[in-house]
Amino acid sequence: MSSKVAMGAVRCMVAGLFSVVAAAPALAQSNSQGLLSDSLVINAGVFVLGTDVKGRLNGKTTANSDVDFNGTFGKPSDTSRARLDALWRINPKHHLRFLYFNDETTRTRAIDRDVAWGDATYKLGASIEAVTKFTVYELAYEYAFVREPTYQVAASGGVHYVDMSLQLSGAATVNGGTVAQFSRQSSALPAPLPVIGLRAGWAVSPQWYLGAQAQAFAIKVEGYDGTWTDVRLDATWMFSRHFGIGMGYNYFGATINVDRPAFNGRLDLGYSGVQAFLTGSF
Repeated sequence: MSSKVAMGAVRCMVAGLFSVVAAAPALAQSNSQGLLSDSLVINAGVFVLGTDVKGRLNGKTTANSDVDFNGTFGKPSDTSRARLDALWRINPKHHLRFLYFNDETTRTRAIDRDVAWGDATYKLGASIEAVTKFTVYELAYEYAFVREPTYQVAASGGVHYVDMSLQLSGAATVNGGTVAQFSRQSSALPAPLPVIGLRAGWAVSPQWYLGAQAQAFAIKVEGYDGTWTDVRLDATWMFSRHFGIGMGYNYFGATINVDRPAFNGRLDLGYSGVQAFLTGSF
């Protein structure tokens, strides 16, 4: 999904959220309304994840070309990863929200082109191992500026922190001349990404709850120059007052140019997938 398409989806979703809120009927107190009023809401489940990674790591004296990890080393099969989301209502209008999950993918392929990464160039035909790792944390403050018994809209601001590592291993030439039978070029990119957004929830029936969230930001500061978008939709069936099961979809896309001591280059990161989760509301 391109940045323009993602931003268009965000605008349409936000407009839809306010249309839904305006039309929401009043309901009697129900299981689903607990997700709008309880102090602690936790979602724990499995995130079936697909990733798209493109990156460029410049050498000490060279500016390299972008590497499409999926196109060069093969698209990884979707992987299942544990994911945790939590919401703490400090009081009815002021909330804190937390997210955590991680992912690691290893691919090995005989490459069909030269690949320059840092100070190493991996030659056509060499068998190269590519490892991508990332861990995602998010901590955000929310203010519920619309709050009714059956629906809620909150504005948020916080930090979406992506701790990412990219590594290539195999036969390569190093610094333009030295031939190494085995060269491992690893680079870490901790990217603290500030975000602002909207989140809305609607208790559509005594057992069913719908949620939606959109976040976006652009920044240029201290060696980081990037834009990112995060969109999430989910539905939860509360089969009891305090517990339910749900299904959600999440898309995240970021383009970041970095000029830092640990990483000088560019990163395009996208992940998306479906999450099945168990909800606890207390």
